[in-house]
Amino acid sequence: MVSPSWLLLTYKVPPEPATKRIALWRKLKGMGAVYLQNGVCLLPKTDDHIRRLKMIENDILEMAGESVILETVALDRAQEDKVVQRFRADRDDQYREFLGRCADFEAEIAKEVAINKFTYAELDEEDADLRKLQGWLEKIRKLDFYAAPLAEEAAERLRGCEALLDSYAKRVFEAHDENR
Repeated sequence: MVSPSWLLLTYKVPPEPATKRIALWRKLKGMGAVYLQNGVCLLPKTDDHIRRLKMIENDILEMAGESVILETVALDRAQEDKVVQRFRADRDDQYREFLGRCADFEAEIAKEVAINKFTYAELDEEDADLRKLQGWLEKIRKLDFYAAPLAEEAAERLRGCEALLDSYAKRVFEAHDENR
């Protein structure tokens, strides 16, 4: 088995303006980077990550900062496992948040059913919320480089939300047929 290689970015930027430093952090986290410590992060080595890190390197220079991008591998299997676990833990944090939003979605549908609110306006709103959940899960999946444990639970929960909305939609359609 070939050990994965990673891109290691180390950087130092001025503390002010904080908005630029925070934007840099968000950009790296948005790529799925894990931070080993302040100003030191890892990403799996891909052509896309190389290109994006080179662009970030330019951003850091414009901030009057400095950076180095290196390709690295783990010293041994135990170190490799530590890194992979960090990536999985970050994704599981995102999956947990996603699962919480699914619970909110399910509770919202249950509330509407309990009060017999079967309107097209409500269905549109719930459909928009489901599309947000679908897009969010897709974004998390793109950053799930090492199959985080909660990935399947999140996918299953989304399928449940989709089925729940289908069921709610049928009740909306039935309610409007009865009103004719």
